[in-house]
Amino acid sequence: MEKAVLRKSVIGQMNELTKPQHAQMSSAILEKLLEDPDFQQADTIGVTISRWPEVDTLPLIEACWNLGKKVAAPKCFAKDRTMDFRLFDSLDQLEVVYMDLQEPVEALTQAIGPEDIGLLIVPGVVFTKSGYRIGFGGGYYDRYLSGFNGNTRSLAFDLQLAGELPIESHDIPVDGIITETAAIDSKAVRT
Repeated sequence: MEKAVLRKSVIGQMNELTKPQHAQMSSAILEKLLEDPDFQQADTIGVTISRWPEVDTLPLIEACWNLGKKVAAPKCFAKDRTMDFRLFDSLDQLEVVYMDLQEPVEALTQAIGPEDIGLLIVPGVVFTKSGYRIGFGGGYYDRYLSGFNGNTRSLAFDLQLAGELPIESHDIPVDGIITETAAIDSKAVRT
């Protein structure tokens, strides 16, 4: 099945979740992530500010701050489809940009390099257990991951898992996927 068709189908299923279902499933995913050794050892977490119907990342951001972790979110540059991660310690340091995405305000935040991120939470729409993903179609994370050597996880609802996906040469799988029912070691699935 084509990426665009799969993306549209899964987003449609995600949009059918009720707010209580979405909140409960997002909470179960966060609980599993908090138990992940790579999360526990990371000083700095890279994460996108979610928007409906993605897994809610705001409770994750709050949990990181409560645990004394630094949080960085991406600032995207549409011209060349690249992004920088910027540290922020308050939701007031975010602004709404194109497509209702929230990003760090450059004047209020500090850029960090990929080597400074202990665990990168990679967004996506459809995933295989082996860690391959279909994102939202911009290619920002594919570009960023090509220069990132740290640990990666994706947060997804079970309904976002697929048996297989079309894989292209530039696709870089994540190390693991956390759903409301499982913590999948994608590296182990690939071996």
